[in-house]
Amino acid sequence: MITAALVFGPSKLTITSKMGAVYGYSLLWLVVVAIFFMAVFTAMSTRIGAATDQTLLASVRLKWGNPASVAMGIGVFLVATSFQAGNSIGVGIAAGELFHMSPVPWIVLFNLLAIAMLFYRKFYPLLEKTMIFLIVVMLFCFIITFFYARPDVGQMAKGLVTPSVPEGSTGLIIAFTASCFSIVGALYQSYLIQERIRSNPELKNTKNDSHTGIILLGVMCFVVIVCAAAILNPKGIPVNSATDMARALEPIFGSNASAFFLIGLFGAAFSSVIGNASVGGTLLGDALGLGSNFSSVTVRYLVALVMVIGAAVAIRFGKLPLELIVFAQSVTIFVVPFIGTAMYMVANDRKIMGDKVNSPFVKAAAGLGLVIIFALAVINSKELFFNNPLFK
Repeated sequence: MITAALVFGPSKLTITSKMGAVYGYSLLWLVVVAIFFMAVFTAMSTRIGAATDQTLLASVRLKWGNPASVAMGIGVFLVATSFQAGNSIGVGIAAGELFHMSPVPWIVLFNLLAIAMLFYRKFYPLLEKTMIFLIVVMLFCFIITFFYARPDVGQMAKGLVTPSVPEGSTGLIIAFTASCFSIVGALYQSYLIQERIRSNPELKNTKNDSHTGIILLGVMCFVVIVCAAAILNPKGIPVNSATDMARALEPIFGSNASAFFLIGLFGAAFSSVIGNASVGGTLLGDALGLGSNFSSVTVRYLVALVMVIGAAVAIRFGKLPLELIVFAQSVTIFVVPFIGTAMYMVANDRKIMGDKVNSPFVKAAAGLGLVIIFALAVINSKELFFNNPLFK
């Protein structure tokens, strides 16, 4: 659940809305593909977390040495910190527009609330309950609309089973695949499952099923695309703002559509404020040998640091500076294939994994997933370094 809420942030809400608004039902097949590979890597990460008491970065340190572990931890911290401003901006816009106020006070308030939650004695159970609540809020807004929107069932089924690449859709396809098939999110699953086992040791020897949360992630993506395809696409609304996305809720909420959408946007943004910061702080703490779980005060301070930096950038600039986006993308391009490969190699190592080692099917499926990860890295490198005005 936490992984699903972490991945489904403001950017995912924007991308899925745009996919449905511009290309109708034709890109629904992509949800199935991206969710399949995300489920494979998340389940693999879950088994890594359950197979051993040491963290994933500790396993990387044993196999390839300390530099590899430190590089992974610092890389993830830089990516999380770079994108944290976008999550803070999403929280500020959602609350600010809802109450017709400046977003700045809300950015400060909700980041302070998130930091206060960090230092609650039983942070993990609180985190889990908060994420589940926010997912329910998001689902409520869009699933009710899904039924009232009366989507074209035939076109919906065709979009699911007939892969097509409409003209001009390549950029959205790459953006959706890269964000939904989130290697960093999958990596963090191994830490979350170990946190659960620490609070309930009996889970160590039970089946740890990660598929529920990832299927839920797919359902949220699917529902938003369908709502946009049924409502926005026929009207030719391309989705260039939060107001455009809010129109997808008009069939059920009428003039209150904007308010309900903004509540959903808040749920997506606030869950990512907490989740994204937790990833960055935990991985950096582990890489530097400062701790790797929420019982470590140092880790909590590092998570808070990600929130503070993100909030400061959000307040100072009001939106993500182009240079920061470029920096985050460049770090992601080099870090993600390395992380994916490291997870794959660790999960194939019987000495580490024991009876939880990758099966032949998972080896084949995850290997294909790695091919996709490297292909995305090559494509993004070309776009970033050769077609970006900052490098000309």
